[in-house]
Amino acid sequence: MKHRVSGRKLKREKSQRKALHKIMLGNLIMREKITTTEAKAKEIKFLIDPIIKQAKLAQQPEKKIAVLRYLAQKLPAAAAKKLGGEFAKKFEKRQSGYTRVIEIARRRSDDAAMAVVEFV
Repeated sequence: MKHRVSGRKLKREKSQRKALHKIMLGNLIMREKITTTEAKAKEIKFLIDPIIKQAKLAQQPEKKIAVLRYLAQKLPAAAAKKLGGEFAKKFEKRQSGYTRVIEIARRRSDDAAMAVVEFV
């Protein structure tokens, strides 16, 4: 049974999944648009929303240090720095739904479902 279990395993162990998430989240923040498989894209969309909400909290001076420490655990250093700066200001008026997943043509080599993840 799968009670109260969320997320996808992506055929990886926990440490490998954690590393994959960190790299993909960092790339999404740095490039603002990535192309990946549909399962990974949906997983990234699920993970990026809480991180953006925390980055919006970093705009408040009294919470900035704690939030930046949290971001440093979840993201590569360059991505955390970019997110802690001016990047979060463009989402000030949005409450949620910071990214969109667009399905594209299947990959020719193995017929995997592909998708593009980008910020709104």
